Amino acid sequence: MAEDKIIIENYNENWPQMFADEKAMLRSLLSKYIKGSIEHVGSTSVKSLSAKPIIDIMVGIHSLDNAKPLIDILNQNGYCYYPYKPDVMHWFCKPSPEIRTHHLHLVPYLSTLWQERIIFRDALRSDSTLAQHYQALKYQLAQEFADDREQYTIQKWPFIEKVIKKSLNKANY
Repeated sequence: MAEDKIIIENYNENWPQMFADEKAMLRSLLSKYIKGSIEHVGSTSVKSLSAKPIIDIMVGIHSLDNAKPLIDILNQNGYCYYPYKPDVMHWFCKPSPEIRTHHLHLVPYLSTLWQERIIFRDALRSDSTLAQHYQALKYQLAQEFADDREQYTIQKWPFIEKVIKKSLNKANY
């Protein structure tokens, strides 16, 4: 997978429509494999939050094994498969590893990964102060790890994990 420079952009009002358009296409293409929903996740899903200009889409599936036929279907429809974290998801980018407008994550519906992504997204959507702290961290890490996407992602995890744990603790009261 190509490593490209991490660039954070101001929130783009077109991101929700870009997601909606792709969601409609994916729903028609993958309907018999979808379990649950198709979700806009990642920073582009949070109004006013700066982000890498890549739409992250998470599709609920029954299981990773059940969804293996989707690799060929999606490859034939503009997505590039990459075995990133294959034990928890099937991961794709579009249109190419060098130029990315979309990331697609096929994730077993209600799995730990599914729930963590929804919890984190919803926490950012509901707390603008939290979103601002996350944005500041992303800008800092984008400077620090501009050419190392994996390290950028790893370094965000402690913040994300803390938000998820706090959200789960609130939900248990």
